[in-house]
Amino acid sequence: MGVMLTDTTLRDAHQSLIATRMRTRDMLPIVEELDKLGFFSLEVWGGATFDSCIRFLNEDPWERLRSIKAKAKNTKLQMLLRGQNLVGYRHYADDAVKEFVRLACKNGVDVFRIFDALNDIRNMELSIAEVKKNGGHAQGGISYTTSPVHTVEGFADMAKTLEEKGCDSICIKDMAGLISPKIATDLVTAIKAKVSIPISLHSHCSSGMAPMSYQAAAEAGISILDTAFTAFSWGTSQPPTESVAAAFKDTPYDTGLDLAKLFEIGEYFLGVRNKYKSLLQEETLRPSINVLLHQVPGGMISNLINQLKEQNAVHRLPEVLEELPKVRADLGYPPLVTPSSQVLGIQAVLNVLMGKRYKMVTQEVKNYLHGQYGQPPAPMNEEVRKEIIGDKDIITCRPADLLEPEMEKNKAEADKLGINKSDEDLMTYTLYPRVAVQFFNGELKEEVLAGEEEAPAK
Repeated sequence: MGVMLTDTTLRDAHQSLIATRMRTRDMLPIVEELDKLGFFSLEVWGGATFDSCIRFLNEDPWERLRSIKAKAKNTKLQMLLRGQNLVGYRHYADDAVKEFVRLACKNGVDVFRIFDALNDIRNMELSIAEVKKNGGHAQGGISYTTSPVHTVEGFADMAKTLEEKGCDSICIKDMAGLISPKIATDLVTAIKAKVSIPISLHSHCSSGMAPMSYQAAAEAGISILDTAFTAFSWGTSQPPTESVAAAFKDTPYDTGLDLAKLFEIGEYFLGVRNKYKSLLQEETLRPSINVLLHQVPGGMISNLINQLKEQNAVHRLPEVLEELPKVRADLGYPPLVTPSSQVLGIQAVLNVLMGKRYKMVTQEVKNYLHGQYGQPPAPMNEEVRKEIIGDKDIITCRPADLLEPEMEKNKAEADKLGINKSDEDLMTYTLYPRVAVQFFNGELKEEVLAGEEEAPAK
């Protein structure tokens, strides 16, 4: 048995390179061909796709999932789920988590990659249990990062705990492309020594090391690797599907994928990429080892640039990238992944633009210091915490234990607004109340791409 591939072109690849803007109508013509190849799974949903669909594309994310499912008869569909954050930016109550997982399974998700931004397993337990209850495949995600407190042994222990919680596979989720070939070897070896379930490696080419690290992981016994078709690979995206399949051909790691077919599909995606070329940014296309110093994941760099643009301060990006690791140390070395990457990124921008650290502090940082996101990997800087939130009590329980059930209340609100046409609509409203109302009332328009006169009619 060789290595299996999860193709991310329809989710993380375009999230990383073109801010999650690929339309469903550009995906559907190729799904049947993708389905014939023999991937472990196709990652098509979750992450930022849900938000982006309604906010920018005037699309229903549930409809996207159902329409892809209708064409993918043989291959498992996969989504990225942020544990208790689901596909949003706050912790949702347990009844919302249960309902979301039920609906995602019902509409076509087979594999759920579940992670928590702080690697706090308490924030993942309910999603894992609900995926299992609904007959799905629960893949426990370990947010890989480097810091004085993160160790190979610690990550391997986390993998063992995730297996004990019922996970069907483990994913080493290297969202910033930090993993070196040596660490890939050590980490896969250490996890394999502790668990008996398959292990997947997800990385990005941000530092340029990912293809070499994939080779090392394969030699160490990895089961699954995440790749994307060439047109949407490299840079801050994944290594290319075609190249990885070609490199492993006629070796013990052979993916079994047909190279001629891969090439044909790659040509289709090249045409799609040309349509979105106005969204491609130089910073996301070329690898840089600077990522090893600031650890900013691909999607976050473009966010930081946009925030600075709004303040006419793009020239200060190097200062922000220097400030970010200091903020991260103050906050207990969280991995930089949604939502912690946004929380820390915005604070680093403020620290630079204000000329004094923590002169202005976002509500999210206050919530984080208060423990509302969970337990950080290391103790926080107490001086900073005291300065910002004083002697406020710190939450030590699982944060969602403090949340009241919310679905009944949301249903009453959605009924009153006249937008509760289905369970899926209610869930969309629960996740993004303000945008959902505009979406259901037909107030949102599809964003026009540069070069298009106007968005084509549905």
